[in-house]
Amino acid sequence: MYLSLSTLNGTKYLSIPVPWGEIRGKVWGPEHGRPVLCLHGWADNCGSFSTLVPLLPKGNLWFGLIDLFVCFFPQYIRFRYLTVDLAGHGLSSHRPPGDFYCFPSYVADVRRVVDGLYIHELSENPLFTALYPEMVDGLVLLDVYGFLPTDTRETAKVMRQGMNEMIEFEKKAAEKKRVYTYEKAVERMLAVNPTLSDQSVHIMLERGLIQVEGGFVFSRDLRVNFKNIVRFSLEQSLLMQKRIRSGVLVILSQNGFHRMLSEPSQKKFTSILQQQWKDRNDTVVTVPGDHHVHLTHPEVVAPYISDFLRTKVLSQSANSYVCRRRHLIYFFQIEPLICFFF
Repeated sequence: MYLSLSTLNGTKYLSIPVPWGEIRGKVWGPEHGRPVLCLHGWADNCGSFSTLVPLLPKGNLWFGLIDLFVCFFPQYIRFRYLTVDLAGHGLSSHRPPGDFYCFPSYVADVRRVVDGLYIHELSENPLFTALYPEMVDGLVLLDVYGFLPTDTRETAKVMRQGMNEMIEFEKKAAEKKRVYTYEKAVERMLAVNPTLSDQSVHIMLERGLIQVEGGFVFSRDLRVNFKNIVRFSLEQSLLMQKRIRSGVLVILSQNGFHRMLSEPSQKKFTSILQQQWKDRNDTVVTVPGDHHVHLTHPEVVAPYISDFLRTKVLSQSANSYVCRRRHLIYFFQIEPLICFFF
């Protein structure tokens, strides 16, 4: 698999082949910058990072000097932000007919992205970070707790619901998607996400709509709305959490994700996960705003992320950065990735 880059109106776009099509996204920062992988949440797309990334550190030192000074001045390490549309979202290809959208599949997709970027050591969402801890230098969680346990007494019910939804969908697969005018698509998105600003809606619809005859259709695969059939118990989630070796920054919103939890036991479980992050001496902060605060008010979260990148991540990796830097410049390999996930 090979990365394809293109530039349009000054914006860089990436495309990575996968067995069923392409994973697409956007790129910010210098070609040889330290890669930071940004992964959006359910039903969103990589546009959700469009207002945040410009506020994050890029670095401005010519890369040829970094090898000489990085051990003494790690703040000069430059960053390159890679934002991708996960499968079935934004402009990335939908999964093949009959395939489910579930957490392990997304982890495998991120590994494909890493291989496509010629990066041998990487980071993804919390589950990836737990499965590949040696590939992660830092993990930033935006208004999520890392894992979302399910009460084992509810697992069979939830799995059955997800499978039934898929079967019913396949019976109606021949039905065409509803076509909207752009104005009606905006109204529809605001109705589903009332906390989004008008500007944020337009940003998300840049990759959330596809123009067709007579108007627009939403680009995401309808199957992403189905119940996730792969579930983890609280015990499994805590064990996965303990496998993570990197530093972690958890940014929670006062009116965010915890208010959207649909299963009664999840609120209790997430408080346990949050406490374990604190017990690991990871940073957990709460900011004013809702689930999309990083999009609607990026200035609220950017200082925390910037400080995390400059101090926690770089201070832990600066000593080994020079010996790996040459691989990054010439082979685009070996360099660990830092990840945002929400």
